[in-house]
Amino acid sequence: MDDQTRDEEAGLPGGRPVRQRSSIPSFLFISFMLFMLTSHNGDEFLARHQYQDALRSLTYQLSNYTAWMNGTATEFSVPDQEVSVPPLLDVFGIRGSVLDPNEASYYSNVTGFIHGTSVFHNITRPELAENATSLWRLPAEAYMTGANETEIVQRIGSWNWTASDKLAVSVVEKMPSHLNGTVISESIALVHGRIELTDANTAEDLRLEFEGVHFLANGSIYGMAEPTGRHIDIRLLPSLVPVSAKNETSQIIEPELAARINKLKNLIEAGIIDQDSSSDEPPKSTCPFTFYGQIHPMQVPEYLMQELEDEMQKPTGVWTIDPPKLTLSGLLISRECGIMYEVTKTEGLRSRTFFRKVTTYAGSAALIYLTLLILFSRQSELSRTPSGLARVSRWSFLAQATVDSVSFAGHITFAILAEGRPSLSLIAPAFLACILFVYEAQFSVLIHQIQLPEDQAPAPPAPAPVVTASSPPPAQPAPAPAPTPTQEPVLFFSVPTTYPPAQTPTPTEQTPMVNPNPTPTEIAPVAVPTTNAQPESMSFFSFFLHHVRTDPQARLWVILFIFLTFIVRVILSPTLSMVFVSVTYSLIWLPQIFRSARRGRTSGLTKEYVIGTTACRLYLALYFLACPKNVLDIEPRPWSYLLAGFVCLQGCVLMLQEVFGPAFFLPKKYVVTKSYDYHPPMPLPDSEAPEQSLGDCAICMDAIVVEKRREKDWDRGEKHGDVESGPTRRKSLGSASAGLFGAMGMGIDGVGTRKVYSLAPCHHLFHTECLERWLAIKNICPQCRRPLPPL
Repeated sequence: MDDQTRDEEAGLPGGRPVRQRSSIPSFLFISFMLFMLTSHNGDEFLARHQYQDALRSLTYQLSNYTAWMNGTATEFSVPDQEVSVPPLLDVFGIRGSVLDPNEASYYSNVTGFIHGTSVFHNITRPELAENATSLWRLPAEAYMTGANETEIVQRIGSWNWTASDKLAVSVVEKMPSHLNGTVISESIALVHGRIELTDANTAEDLRLEFEGVHFLANGSIYGMAEPTGRHIDIRLLPSLVPVSAKNETSQIIEPELAARINKLKNLIEAGIIDQDSSSDEPPKSTCPFTFYGQIHPMQVPEYLMQELEDEMQKPTGVWTIDPPKLTLSGLLISRECGIMYEVTKTEGLRSRTFFRKVTTYAGSAALIYLTLLILFSRQSELSRTPSGLARVSRWSFLAQATVDSVSFAGHITFAILAEGRPSLSLIAPAFLACILFVYEAQFSVLIHQIQLPEDQAPAPPAPAPVVTASSPPPAQPAPAPAPTPTQEPVLFFSVPTTYPPAQTPTPTEQTPMVNPNPTPTEIAPVAVPTTNAQPESMSFFSFFLHHVRTDPQARLWVILFIFLTFIVRVILSPTLSMVFVSVTYSLIWLPQIFRSARRGRTSGLTKEYVIGTTACRLYLALYFLACPKNVLDIEPRPWSYLLAGFVCLQGCVLMLQEVFGPAFFLPKKYVVTKSYDYHPPMPLPDSEAPEQSLGDCAICMDAIVVEKRREKDWDRGEKHGDVESGPTRRKSLGSASAGLFGAMGMGIDGVGTRKVYSLAPCHHLFHTECLERWLAIKNICPQCRRPLPPL
């Protein structure tokens, strides 16, 4: 039996057979990956058919449009601009004029992002009758002539139009393509992009696809906007512009259609099919809109503006003027729904400027995550011992890992959406966030594995009662009932019902003897299961639950997978995402403070790690929640400063726990857990011996020597006539020494002497230095293998 035990401890094959890792999880994982890679559920094939249908539709549109341009017979025609539109634009100051190039100019390229406020106006006939004092009432009535009131109710949809007080426009501008080696037009550019209306109550967005034209000479923009999923026929753009510019606008449509057809053909031939998931969602509205915009002039000569435009498109490092603010006025109107939005207080950001801003942010975010990674690596090296891992809370690192995983996903998504060089710069913070997430998750698993035996450790057994001659005999246990035919067979062995404490008995103690011939009342029944039972076959679901329940790493990764899946759904809602950010950042240090106060031990986290991590985490959070001009255009949240103050307060409390104690902020009556005292007062074995030894250390096997700190004081007392005996002398010295040095100098009872030895809860005695080195490797007793509290 001893040989088998030694083989098991040494890992030799003579002991219990080593359980091989099952290949079922690996097989299931490979099968799942193959299924995800090969199964498309028909989405790709459906998207390919949609591309082919779009190609046929564009080809048909191009043929009809070419026939209309050549004057041949066709069913397609482009009407002229409605006569009711120019008066309406004049009221709101939308129509621009040609400027003197030596004094003022317009932006010739509006590629970028424009956001502003939108004022809602109901221009249906019943509402227009109430706005008798409005200057735009008569032009609006003329514009709504012939509108179908029945279709307005059907098209309006579920969107809250009155609560949409913000509007954002993202456009891309390009010059028309060349036709037969000649430039079609140098004064008109095509623009396309998106218009987003934001609900002030729910913070949700209504996206409208936008197609239009930009007149460079007077800064006017004319375009059409449709809800996502509805097709925009760009052949109707000439019907929006003034009659004088209709022919020139019509000439740029044909090459644009041809370019889109070629691009779609190349995508189909290359197999690059983008699956549009937005088509599965029901549209919030089917209202078509017309957009009229006017860029505000700037008091900058045209040649200086042209130098600025060239430098922004192709940077060479030459000096230019500071980019003036891009602003415009606009009108978003829908006759089919009786809705009109007045766009005011706009501010634009050019795409090149935005990309440089993104690059600057990516560099600063990469430095922040590099700092976090260095701080975590330094702290993990200090806390990687069992004693250090027993102090920290895994939930604090899991909260940070969750934040880093979301940051990684966000930076990767941002890098995919951004084009060109900014996408490459965003890979750096995404990569560092991913590395930090993996390290923090692994460290959390390691913490859980170390703390699991401590959390599940049973209470220490009670010491056996000392039996004396005057004490009554212990009560005999009731005899075991005879086994019935329905019960499993029970074998009886002589097993002691109580276990003696794990300590070496002194000569004054009596070791209880075990009766070699126990009576039936002294025998404890031990049930031995039969070996005929066959193991039941486990289903996959039962095996998965058993594996997750028994393996800490599997349980942790499953929890992270479920949590991250939930996060992906949560961050789609702006309100829930803000709640998630506030809750997650609140849990950075709070679990660690709770664990330290509950366990009665400090965290062991350095000030460098606490201060550095708090500052870096808050920098990233406050950039998006407090900076009014962040890269994602998120509006400042007033509660972000309260969140920052709460996180800083947590960091201060965490550092104060290292100085004043883990539960310094709690009243004494609420402090339940008290730390174990490794240095209790112990009597000297022999006070007259020259070497005061408490015994041998269980680690180094050397004697634990206690120095006599008051030897000189004793000699000084004998010289003054104090010739009392040893015990009486110690008593008189102890009563006379009321000072601090007298309290510390009473031999084994002194505080300084207590730190020489350490008595474990299992009554094993060690040198304090030896036990500290041992606990840096394992947090169990080297003698009995029981878990030990931190020293």
